[in-house]
Amino acid sequence: GGLFIRKVPALRKLVEGEPMGEIVPSLAPKPDDLIVVKNYPSAFFGTSLATTLHAQGIDTIVLAGCSTSGCVRASAVDGIQYGFRVVVPRECVGDRHDGPHDASLFDIDAKYGDVMSREAVEKYLATTLNGATR
Repeated sequence: GGLFIRKVPALRKLVEGEPMGEIVPSLAPKPDDLIVVKNYPSAFFGTSLATTLHAQGIDTIVLAGCSTSGCVRASAVDGIQYGFRVVVPRECVGDRHDGPHDASLFDIDAKYGDVMSREAVEKYLATTLNGATR
């Protein structure tokens, strides 16, 4: 994590083997799921995520996670820069305070992607994928 770890030392607990770094059991990956280990706010920076998604013909990403003002926003910015349509389900992101959370959702929706309700995203995915899994 380079300087990121120095700025946010608590990130040292978000590694394999630490309880805070474990994947929530209800969201356990399937055997064929791609797991991206990231060391910086963006899921794209320093990872093969963009290349992998492009190789599979994927053109849209749906972002969910913690720190709307950090990781979610950084991934949204990089996502559009890599040519992906970025979708953020409003109820599937959070932050430590409403101010940065709301400002980041505003900016993401204005510049980098589409902030939508979870229900609208689920309906869109169900209609678009027609039962396909990706």
